[in-house]
Amino acid sequence: MITWQILIKGQVQGVGFRPYIYNKAIKLNLKGYVLNSTIGVQIELNASKKNAEEFYQDLIGNLPKNAIVTYNSIEKIPFIPFKNFEIRHSSSLKLDDATLIAPETTICGDCKNELLDPKNRRYRYPFITCTNCGPRYSLIQELPYDRENTSMNTYTMCSNCSLEYLNPADKRFYSQTNSCPNCSIKLKLIDSSLKTVATDASAWIDKIAELWTAGKIVAIKGLGGFLLTCDANNENAVKSLRAKKRRPSKPFALMVANVEAIKRDFEVSDIEMKELKSSAAPIVLLKNKNVHSYSKKIAPGLTHYGIMLASTPLHILLLNKYKGPIIATSGNIHNIPIIYDNKVAEEKLFEIADYILEDDREIRVSQDDSVIKFTPIAQQKIILRRSKGLAPTYINPKINWTAQIILATGALLKSTFLVLHKQNTYISQYLGNLEGFEAQENYKKIVQHFLQLFSIQPSLILIDKHPEYFSSMFGLQLAKDYKIPTYKVQHHLAHFSAVLGENNLIETSVPVLGVIWDGMGLGDDGAIWGGEFFIYNNRNFSRAFHFEYYDYLLADKMSEEPRISALATSWDIPGANEHLQEKFSETEWKLYNKMLSSKTSIISSSVGRIFDAVASLLGLIDKQTYEGEAAMLLENLASKYFTSNHLTFKESYFIKSLYLNTVSVKDLMQGIVEDLNLELDKDFIAAKFHFSLVAIIKKVAEKQNAYKIAFSGGVFQNSLLVDLIKFHLKEYELYFHKELSPNDENISFGQLIYHHINTT
Repeated sequence: MITWQILIKGQVQGVGFRPYIYNKAIKLNLKGYVLNSTIGVQIELNASKKNAEEFYQDLIGNLPKNAIVTYNSIEKIPFIPFKNFEIRHSSSLKLDDATLIAPETTICGDCKNELLDPKNRRYRYPFITCTNCGPRYSLIQELPYDRENTSMNTYTMCSNCSLEYLNPADKRFYSQTNSCPNCSIKLKLIDSSLKTVATDASAWIDKIAELWTAGKIVAIKGLGGFLLTCDANNENAVKSLRAKKRRPSKPFALMVANVEAIKRDFEVSDIEMKELKSSAAPIVLLKNKNVHSYSKKIAPGLTHYGIMLASTPLHILLLNKYKGPIIATSGNIHNIPIIYDNKVAEEKLFEIADYILEDDREIRVSQDDSVIKFTPIAQQKIILRRSKGLAPTYINPKINWTAQIILATGALLKSTFLVLHKQNTYISQYLGNLEGFEAQENYKKIVQHFLQLFSIQPSLILIDKHPEYFSSMFGLQLAKDYKIPTYKVQHHLAHFSAVLGENNLIETSVPVLGVIWDGMGLGDDGAIWGGEFFIYNNRNFSRAFHFEYYDYLLADKMSEEPRISALATSWDIPGANEHLQEKFSETEWKLYNKMLSSKTSIISSSVGRIFDAVASLLGLIDKQTYEGEAAMLLENLASKYFTSNHLTFKESYFIKSLYLNTVSVKDLMQGIVEDLNLELDKDFIAAKFHFSLVAIIKKVAEKQNAYKIAFSGGVFQNSLLVDLIKFHLKEYELYFHKELSPNDENISFGQLIYHHINTT
């Protein structure tokens, strides 16, 4: 008999891997053990060479549902006379690797059946889980993933749960989140006086349904934090939620009970339905059929709504009772992160909510829901927000990472950070905009949580070149504290690097054109970049073309008021004033024109601001209340044209050749003004603008002799633009983000890739 050691790395903790291995070993009468260690999963067993190989191959070929293996090995070790096969608790061995962290997963089919079965002892128990489903990342305070290292450590299992936990034949065998009504996580519904209204499941389910019917707002604690909820059909309730949350027009997400409700009210493709039903249970943007009496205030001016299925036991119980759709939006107040602590919720959320449903299980890491959409024609997946169910692990086994411990701090808006540890890559969940104190404190807290989780200290910190980004300042201070170096990466090169890394183009032997369009980022020349064309060739980057610079007026005010972008990009264009002057007071008009005449402003190439400008010129919006509002309205208008006329289009505003290394913004805006003065339909002008962007990409690609084109930046959240690119540029190899968002969430990953390219 021989003793073998099997090592398995990847997302293998918190996914039922040990029970799965145990049952396979028992079935084959093998002796040995399996345990979670800092490497992932470690197995030692006695077997002949033939039996060991068969066991190993069967194990790797038939993985548990949520497992992802990045490395596996089997080797002979000195003989150990095992007497049985057992699951051992965490190893004290200090192996040379770190496990990947499993994300939250939606309730599995077996648990859902038990939840709704009156004969089952977990009937209507809102925290039902098993080895295949439930919270993971949000509960972890230490590694490896064992109950004592999670916020379940304060709950003692009852005798029945203990028997399940220790029974190899049970689906809750070594389920770290196991509990039931007899050893339950406590839940209560409270009012604004902090009086408990209900604790029993039947009572709070019925009460919340009554409250929604009455137009009340209820804050409900979920896996990643609190959600603010109300009846989606109640105009007054939605209006009240908007007013109290100081969110005048940003779309709200909807939660519905089942797929039948989705199919009835929304256009949904097979791939969209698959995403809705996936273990991540994200919000998916779907086109409204306008057959239901939803409040018009859910997504003002837009045709697509963010939809998610009830996917936790608690939400299933509530939606099954209520039947109708509810608003389910992040539980926070204006400009602060999602609230996840009960005391903070009681202090702050009663500014918005009439009631709060809370539980006493502590959330260690807050997370918003992930948001995804698919382009209408090509069904290209676009991740708008990578968070609960998707973060934090990023797996790309084709990249040979350095052995360093690296922290990449990301950007200012739509921030994330990244930790590279033992060649495993962890990209944090979406952490929002780091402009407010609470968001900054939350960012710091989660960075420290990650470092403590692995008991590590970085040896290098990567930061954005913008010196006033909070993420950059934080990185510099942390580097000073640790006495380690920093490495600065230009914002748009980080974007380009991110999409190169995701598509494994680092070692490509032919040039790649990078089209990087977003709202803003500090350029190497001190300008605000955002309309960039780079060439990547033989591990070198060069800026090939960019949109013509225009004045970047009034800093952040310009990004908030599309009318200012319209003025800056159309200034001195004949016929433009009649569309512009009415948007400003007399004082503003004189002041802003004086500023433009003096040429004292910062300059920019931002395509994001050009979208704002066109939206304003077309009369869609002059002051936006959330980031991207103008661009979304413009996309919506252009889509109206293409829905009737298909994607075929030939007219471009870029009729002249390229100017040296620039794309003329003046030609673009002059063409739009001329079409406005000709009183052409505005949906046609919006469509022509979108097609013009595709046409200019093709011109630059031809100029650069590039046949591979990669896209990144917030502008490529625009599903119409992506569809047009895929339709009109078929002769090119096109690369988009796969598991990361095109927006600034990918900057931390791009910083790591850029550093990797330049140092390996």
